[in-house]
Amino acid sequence: MTIRVLLADDQALLRSAFRVLVDSEPDMEVVGEASDGAEAVRLTKEQRADVVLMDIRMPGTDGLAATRMISADPDLAGVRVVILTTFEVDDYVVQSLRAGASGFLGKGSEPEELLSAIRIAAGGQALLSPAATTGLISRFLAQEDPADDDRDPARGERLDSLTGREREVLVQVAGGHSNDEIAERLEVSPLTVKTHVNRAMAKLGARDRAQLVVIAYESGLVRPRVE
Repeated sequence: MTIRVLLADDQALLRSAFRVLVDSEPDMEVVGEASDGAEAVRLTKEQRADVVLMDIRMPGTDGLAATRMISADPDLAGVRVVILTTFEVDDYVVQSLRAGASGFLGKGSEPEELLSAIRIAAGGQALLSPAATTGLISRFLAQEDPADDDRDPARGERLDSLTGREREVLVQVAGGHSNDEIAERLEVSPLTVKTHVNRAMAKLGARDRAQLVVIAYESGLVRPRVE
């Protein structure tokens, strides 16, 4: 199956470079380019993209708003959004994950890393760069102002619906561990871990593993650590 990729960035030069890279792969193709968030949402629908590489800072509708629109549209439930960032301290990255993005990738990443990220996202293994993603989420949640809290309190209550094993698995997912690593740590099979992850996602209303990480921190199940 060919992975259909949409590029959303206001810099034409970057889009051009990404297009050449993506189109050079036999299992993926660029189906559209957008210079702002509104265009990204429209083209995602029209071109039936599988993965959207989304810049955050764009004129008009930014990447954060576009990510929310895509993740909120039932017709686009299978679309995965990968946020492109410079890895600077970016207030929008965690908000993007909350809004439904599958993860993030640095614009300075090696070509093979970008291609791998697209394949991972398209395959549903949504958490990209686990250690970096977890560290960033932890850092931002630790710095949040409690007086300006937009968390969903119902998510904390929904943790009560998880079994003991599902909570254990969720803690491991929040640590950035793969299914195989979790299976080894808990001495169960990878298939069992996958089942627990899927059940936790369903009970908590998480779109993918990236959102599970956010929920684990937001609910207090895992405490942020600031180095």
